[in-house]
Amino acid sequence: MSTVYYTASSLDGFLATEDDSLEWLFPLGTLQHSSFPDFIAGVGALAMGAATYQWLLDHGDAVLAETGSAWPYQAPTWVFSHRPLPAIAGATLHFVQGDVRPVHAAMQSAAGERQLWIVGGGDLAGQFYDAGLLDELVIQIGSATLGSGKPLLPRRILSPTLQLQSVQQQGAGMVELRYRVQRDA
Repeated sequence: MSTVYYTASSLDGFLATEDDSLEWLFPLGTLQHSSFPDFIAGVGALAMGAATYQWLLDHGDAVLAETGSAWPYQAPTWVFSHRPLPAIAGATLHFVQGDVRPVHAAMQSAAGERQLWIVGGGDLAGQFYDAGLLDELVIQIGSATLGSGKPLLPRRILSPTLQLQSVQQQGAGMVELRYRVQRDA
């Protein structure tokens, strides 16, 4: 089991625009022409921030068109939020706040031997990194720049280093970078 931050970023390092839009991403490729189908098949639990969850709520039609479902996840999902959010019918959701460590433990228990997916945002992934719980980063870099927005991973990570495991082109608009988090012995 590993904890993976699997995400997409603009060429200049942003996940979303200032208003949390992901629409810049859709013209660059399709999920079927990426590693996503294989990745999601191995996911046993997810964590996401309130902005990511709210975007899914607000853009259910776009998500439906891209994935075939307005809530495309079957695994239990932990949503970190400081405000009340509506639940989505049929989704297994846990609304939480605070320290990521007890949530990570609950996610491990739910996932069994399957992977844990840190969906986003960047600060939430950074909290898992800060707690020593992040094992891998899979970042699909799109051939677009946003100029500003929500950063990919708002942390200074110099040591322990991120070790590049692979690079794979995905169509004409994306490249996937896979990193392993190398911890000190």
